[in-house]
Amino acid sequence: MNTMKYKEYIARIEYDNEDRIFVGHLAGIQDIVGFHASTVDELEKAFHEAVDNYLAISHKTGRPVQRPYSGNLMLRVTPEVHAAAATAAKANGKSLNQWASEVLGNASQL
Repeated sequence: MNTMKYKEYIARIEYDNEDRIFVGHLAGIQDIVGFHASTVDELEKAFHEAVDNYLAISHKTGRPVQRPYSGNLMLRVTPEVHAAAATAAKANGKSLNQWASEVLGNASQL
């Protein structure tokens, strides 16, 4: 999946073969914010406009904007996985949080 980033928002990008356009939607929020364009440059501009408009409308109406992901992640794993992860972190000279963040980032290709 292709993504774009602007401000603190990430958009999922897909290509619509039938209409021959790129289509994007903001990820990580419940509000539906979409945009589209024929070229990558136009798509980037449309993405920025969509985010800016979303923020402006939210401000104008007094409705709080939804923020994508706080950065806090709660995981429930088995004690064996917890122990193995803690050991791997220590072996790499990192805290469990640093190690897990790196592993998750690598796994999600960030």
